[in-house]
Amino acid sequence: MSEQAKPKKLEATERIEAPTGGPGRGPMGGGQVGQKAMTFGPSAKRLVARMRPERLAVSFVLAVTVASVVVMSIGPRVLGHATDQVFAGLVGRSTPEGTPRDQLPDAVRGLDVVPGQGVDFGAVGRTLLLVLVLYVAASALAWLAGFVLNGVVQRTVRRMRQDVEDKVHRLPLGYVDGSPRGELLSRVTNDIDNVSQTLQQTMSQLLTSLLTVFAVLGMMLWISPLLALVALVSVPVSLLATRAVMKRSQGQFVQQWRRTGQLNGHVEEAFSGHALVNVFGRRAEVERTFDEHNEGLYDVSFRAQFVSGLIMPTMMFIGNLNYVVVAVVGALRVSSGALTLGEVQAFVQYTRQFTQPLTTVASMANLLQSGVASAERVFELLDADEEPADAADVPAEPGPSHGTDGTDRTDRGEVVFEHVSFSYDPDRPLITDLSLVARPGQTVAIVGPTGAGKTTLVNLVMRFYDVDGGRITIDGVDVAAMPRARLRGRIGMVLQDTWLFEGSIRDNIAYGRPGATEEEVLAAARATFVDRFVHSLPEGYDTVVDEEGSNLSAGERQLVTIARAFLTDPALLILDEATSSVDTRTELLLQQAMAALRSDRTSFVIAHRLSTIRDADLILVMEHGDIVEQGTHAELLAAGGAYARLHAAQFAVGAGLSESP
Repeated sequence: MSEQAKPKKLEATERIEAPTGGPGRGPMGGGQVGQKAMTFGPSAKRLVARMRPERLAVSFVLAVTVASVVVMSIGPRVLGHATDQVFAGLVGRSTPEGTPRDQLPDAVRGLDVVPGQGVDFGAVGRTLLLVLVLYVAASALAWLAGFVLNGVVQRTVRRMRQDVEDKVHRLPLGYVDGSPRGELLSRVTNDIDNVSQTLQQTMSQLLTSLLTVFAVLGMMLWISPLLALVALVSVPVSLLATRAVMKRSQGQFVQQWRRTGQLNGHVEEAFSGHALVNVFGRRAEVERTFDEHNEGLYDVSFRAQFVSGLIMPTMMFIGNLNYVVVAVVGALRVSSGALTLGEVQAFVQYTRQFTQPLTTVASMANLLQSGVASAERVFELLDADEEPADAADVPAEPGPSHGTDGTDRTDRGEVVFEHVSFSYDPDRPLITDLSLVARPGQTVAIVGPTGAGKTTLVNLVMRFYDVDGGRITIDGVDVAAMPRARLRGRIGMVLQDTWLFEGSIRDNIAYGRPGATEEEVLAAARATFVDRFVHSLPEGYDTVVDEEGSNLSAGERQLVTIARAFLTDPALLILDEATSSVDTRTELLLQQAMAALRSDRTSFVIAHRLSTIRDADLILVMEHGDIVEQGTHAELLAAGGAYARLHAAQFAVGAGLSESP
């Protein structure tokens, strides 16, 4: 859109809500990173809630994980029994046969010591085999839970991607216009990928770790409530330390991903305008700006990872202190006969198992914070205001009209503006009380300086924006009462900026009418002179063009877009400086083709080159959103007003004036 009143792009670092404008954004980016940190809890809950469709699979994962954790937790207790068997055998072998039990040391009174007998290796072997079976079973169950959870995560992320894709198509044009493209792409790609990676790496470990804490705590209380109490002292200390670190690191992760979006926006702009950057000698500035953004991203990423990385060593230090205390207290309990050596050994293992999941959860804090920060950015996009819902379909009531093939048309293309007012910014009115009538079959040309409201006028017809006041009707039906798909399906549009997708030339022509036959595609290509240059290409109509159309000239790309509009056979045609990229000879041929194309349909032609609209049925001259003159070419020249001045500026010989913008 060329109008000055078009909403300016928002900074990549701002919280994108409604596209109500924001600080200006230069061609090479810029701006400061927002400091407002996200709320971790609500966003994390919302992310988990997106797994609700996987309730059955999640329940299965939970059940299998519980079984795996319980079986794994039993292992140290059974292994401690094997230790007791070995210790009892060693004590029994060194004790004279027939020694009364009351004369045995306090540390072994709770063991099955048989004086004069050594280690029962058969019993020890059976105990160790049981431990092996338990550990293998626990590992198999953990693998099964991880396999199912992997599917849950990937399906959840797939739905999120689909929701974002659907959301983008429901966003108003103003939102897209007001958002840096690189920032929007970063939310759709980088942030969703980061959410996927976070869920994949943390969900299984997080679930297992939390269940392990409860299972191990139960086993510790069973063995020795006193030692369990000693071990539990470390929990609040660990939580306080983790909370303090996470509080400092969370804001850094938010800034990290906002910086990433800002850098992507700059890179996208620089790559898209690579030729212009070099033409105007701005490469050094682009590189300097990139270095600034890259350095800023490095700084916040380093701080985020460094601060969150403090959690792991802090938890390990607290865990080691807890381990020492448990070992000392346990030794004292063994010497008094309150516990066996195997029980203390099992408890020490449980202590490790108890602190390890806490440490694991703490070590995942950086991943969780990063993933939830990305999730919130995606949720901001999903929560953005959408286009107003379509009204119920109202059928048109067309009058008699005939198409170019002689058949009756069901639409005529009469466009009426009734006291229309519109502005992008409520404080800066653009169009106020505009009325006009475009009769069926008329070619209406719109001219005027940049910012006059020319493109805005056709955007209102297309309902890219809705009017603030008045109404626009096509064939007597208010466009606001039509579903957007039906409205836009009746309109063909050719823009100054050509757009081609990666595919063959044939596919690009047929884009607007997928069901077109080969003969219809070729007819449209011949009518718009695409056929003239296609045969010089190596693969003809099967020549594949990339999304930038770099293997076609600017004029050839424009011809393909005109052929695309020709094929759709629309009731209403909009040409926004559609011949600006073709040479003079081709332009003359196109004028003939478009004259035939416009012969039975209403056409709006936005033009700066007045030579292209001499034959228009009606010429509208716009200034500051108002129609200041209207009439035919001859009438407006005779009036000597704004149109005559524009004409003189373009065609006066020797005046030394450049073409009006």
